[in-house]
Amino acid sequence: MLVTKTARLVIRHFAIDDAGAMEAVFCDPEVMRYSEDGVQPPQFVHVWVANTIDYYPMWGFGMWAVIEKETRDLIGYAGLSRFPNRCGPNEVELGFRLARPYWGRGYATEAATATCDYALHKLRLPRIIAMIDPDNVASVRVAEKIGMTFEREIMFRGYTHPDHVYSIAQ
Repeated sequence: MLVTKTARLVIRHFAIDDAGAMEAVFCDPEVMRYSEDGVQPPQFVHVWVANTIDYYPMWGFGMWAVIEKETRDLIGYAGLSRFPNRCGPNEVELGFRLARPYWGRGYATEAATATCDYALHKLRLPRIIAMIDPDNVASVRVAEKIGMTFEREIMFRGYTHPDHVYSIAQ
């Protein structure tokens, strides 16, 4: 199901057969460099896609497949999630990750902008947050480009340094 389109991207619901393409994201050490869970095996990717699909009817949103219009390639994901034990019980978090061949083209900013616009204007969510490792300069830049502002630090159990919380509201 289509969620939204941009000049160069289609953002849609995941389908089970998208798992193979998502291995380029979750199985790449450089893409997963700032992930608390690190590189994942292909089996994880298949479970992640299936779980992601289950969130759509539960929340009315989730992580969505990002498709490059020109090639029709699935290049990563962007979307919204809830982690009630991470930052706050009602927080909705923006997330995005792209396969490495698509870095440096502005796709992350384009997908994140479309996701926030959809969340704030179509879903009428009052606020969106992003939790970003401060060393992940590229993701910090994306958050700032789309109008998110630094709000505070948050220290998670087992971490050696705090993440930064960015937010944007209607």
